[in-house]
Amino acid sequence: MSAVDFYAHVAVRGEVLGVGLGSDPEAWEAALGATYLDVPGGGLLRRDYGLVEINFSTDRPGRQGQMSMSCFGFGVKVQRLLYDRSPSTVPSPLARKYGAFAPRVPFKDLRAAILALGHTIELDEHSASGDMDCYRVSASPARIHVVADPDPYGSGDPDPDGHQGGDVWSVDVW
Repeated sequence: MSAVDFYAHVAVRGEVLGVGLGSDPEAWEAALGATYLDVPGGGLLRRDYGLVEINFSTDRPGRQGQMSMSCFGFGVKVQRLLYDRSPSTVPSPLARKYGAFAPRVPFKDLRAAILALGHTIELDEHSASGDMDCYRVSASPARIHVVADPDPYGSGDPDPDGHQGGDVWSVDVW
């Protein structure tokens, strides 16, 4: 299995190693490990694993009257791999299962993997912007954000080692 297989799985299935929308923080920790940064506030929790970022909200009373939390959205932040090459950026369970993660992922490769899984992809014109295109995957809550303009501010000096047009920026599930 490869990193592109991982991205395609997330885009089609809307889950990471068996956890996804509705899962609690403990389930995510069991899947991805205990190396993360939690940013709480206002009844919400953002858990950052580097490549994977999860958002939780308080939803119902749990054990002993404490409020429990569940995932209402998460994203695979591919763009982070280009500038943060530290080993902790990709959670160990993902690296063990999928191998090395390249710093750039061409959308054409991800599109081919998704199509091979029997799904279609459509441009979501309502979510696109001048510098990003957004694609919807059939029968999935996922959205794929793709770099449309690597020089969105018109400086005329895009980073030659940075993102290129057609690179996957993120795969988001809401």
